[in-house]
Amino acid sequence: QVQLVESGGGLVQAGGSLRLVCAASGRTFRSHHGGWVRQAPGKEREFVAAIAWNDGSTYYTDSVKGRFTISRDNAENTVYLQMNSLKPEDTAVYYCAADGSLSAVTHLRADYWGQGTQVTVSS
Repeated sequence: QVQLVESGGGLVQAGGSLRLVCAASGRTFRSHHGGWVRQAPGKEREFVAAIAWNDGSTYYTDSVKGRFTISRDNAENTVYLQMNSLKPEDTAVYYCAADGSLSAVTHLRADYWGQGTQVTVSS
């Protein structure tokens, strides 16, 4: 079992930065791929970024490339999402996800999810 808890969300002005933190518990987390998914009001969940547990390869949706950076610390069982140059359209609830399959993370079919953290970007 893997439990995920997100933190770091908040209100920021456009152009600002936030760092989201996903703290995981469970001995098997180190063998799970991690990722971030977001859901804006009235919209479906959208894949944002993922990181492979074995080689650290990273994947991003096009709209955040060059602005967001995903990373992980396996020793601390933590996945981060550094968000720079934030835009109002980044406003959403951001969820941490983990799964043994990278495809499951990128296609929103992960086995494990956090409760979400709100990110609001004002114009």
